[in-house]
Parts: sequence; C-alpha cells; structure tokens
Amino acid sequence: GREMILKIHARNKPIDSSVDFKNIARLTSGFSGADLENLLNEAAILAARNNRKRVTMTDITESINKVLMGPQKKSRIITENDKRITAYHESGHAIVGKVLTHCDVVQEVSIIPRGMAAGYTLSRPDKDEEHMSYNKLIDNITMMLGGRVAEEIFIKDVSTGASNDIERATKIARKMVTEWGMSAKLGAINFGSSNEVFLGRDYQNQVTYSEKTAAEIDSEIDKIIKSCYANAKKIITSRIKEMNTMVSVLLEKETIYFNEVELIMKGKTAKQVLSFMEKEEIRNKAKIEIERAEAELERAKKEQAIRIKTAEALKNGGVINNE
Repeated sequence: GREMILKIHARNKPIDSSVDFKNIARLTSGFSGADLENLLNEAAILAARNNRKRVTMTDITESINKVLMGPQKKSRIITENDKRITAYHESGHAIVGKVLTHCDVVQEVSIIPRGMAAGYTLSRPDKDEEHMSYNKLIDNITMMLGGRVAEEIFIKDVSTGASNDIERATKIARKMVTEWGMSAKLGAINFGSSNEVFLGRDYQNQVTYSEKTAAEIDSEIDKIIKSCYANAKKIITSRIKEMNTMVSVLLEKETIYFNEVELIMKGKTAKQVLSFMEKEEIRNKAKIEIERAEAELERAKKEQAIRIKTAEALKNGGVINNE
C-alpha cells in the first residue's frame, strides 16, 4: 500500500532510476499517506538545493530522517572528544544490532546531531509486524544498551548520552514483567494498574499487589537489564576490530549507510570502506554532471525549436526572407 502511494506522489517529480520504491516502503513502516507525500516533497527540495535535476535515494533517506527526527544540526559546534564518544556510542548500537538475530536492519549510523540526539543509529523493519515477540524485545533492549557498553569498554568512562536508551530499555523490561506476562518467575499475570488516587497535591498510581511482589517485579526487571547488558558486552568485546573500524569511518565521514555497515561487518578495513565511499561519491557526482549536461542540452534544443518557429512565423508574415 505504501509503495503504491509513493508512486502516485512521485508521478510529477523527476525521480532517479536508482530509487527503489519497495525499499522506501519498507523503511517507512507506520507512515501515513500524508507523511509519504511530505517526505517526497522534502526530497525534491533537497535535490533542488543541491542543484540536482533528479531526486535520488540519498535525498529520500534524508527526508525520512527529517520526518522522524528533525533536521540535521550541522552548525552545532562539537568538540573532538564529544565526537569520539558519540562515534563509539553509536557504533555500539550498530554492531550489537547487526549481530543479534531479531533486531531490525541497521540503515544508517551518524554522529551528526539531529533533534535532541548527539548522534543516531537508524534501524527500520523490512516488514510490518503487529506483534513483538519476547526474543525481539530482548534483542532490542540489548541493542539499546550497546551504546553505554561501548562507552564503558572504549572510553573507560560513561556519559549522560545513554539516558534515553536506559529509560526506554527499562520501560520495555517493566512492561515485559508487569503487563505482557514474560517473566518465568511471576508468570502470565498483569501487575499494571490504572487506578489513580489523589494524595494531597497530585495523583499517584495505586498498586494492587504486595510489597513482596513489588520486590520480585523489581528483581525480574533487574535480571532482564543485567542479562541484556552482559550480552551486549560479550558481543562488543568480540567485535573490537569492527568497532574501531566503524569509529574511524564515522569520524572521517560522519554518516554511513547500510552498504558501509555491511562492509565493516565483513572485516573490511577503514581504508577499504573509505575508498568504497569515495568511489561512490565520484560515481554520484559524475552521474549528476551527466544529468545536468543532458538537461542543458534539452533546454537548448527547446530554445532552438522556439527560435525556428518564431523565424518561420516572421517569414510567413513577410517580415524576413529565407536567407
């Protein structure tokens, strides 16, 4: 459905032949028709700003990110130390996400600030799923904690950059135990509560279970988080080479995509990955130049045709002769 909507909104836009609408449809899980129209409009604006005659996949990918997380903040001044921390943090997410079976595909890793984030690792599902399995939830928590683990191993310190990751991981773990019945010890019991009681100045949730059960819930949540953290640490420790390669490439190029992540995970060196990226950039620039030349030639042909028609009209009117 999203693929067809994209094709409808792309009808009057000069879309490059390399654009894969099926892949865009996979990347835009949860997008409404209006969101899809918006991202193609944004992509067309980006192409125009960069003096390109056609909308490329890069324009569309950037537009998806802009719709999801806001525009890049390239003007923000970042210290080299902060860049290094962000590079290791995001590489931790990406490496763990690539190794684990149930994580979504890593599409992009960047150390350019966007929205409130200092950097980001973008994973998008390749299919729409209504349900989240236990294994997928565990792998997602492990990936979220990969950034903090990477800081601990490589920076030998931890930063505030993982606060949102920890918050999201804890919320998922709590829901697994209290709402989704995914605790082997506590079983398929719902411990959530929607009862709110006014206590003096504000409302507070009134729990319907004992203090002993509350302690067991906390213990189960703690077990999930610690288990995932240990697994993330095991993965990153076994992928030291890939981590350092990804960090080197990120510090050089700031953003890498699916193809570069694949090369890094296959054991390519930073030099090889950078060489691949530079060749791709040269190829893209050459393609853009060809498109510009073709557009200029087409414009010249149209102008010439108009001049000929004008001359014929003047000749027929007796204003000018054949010569």
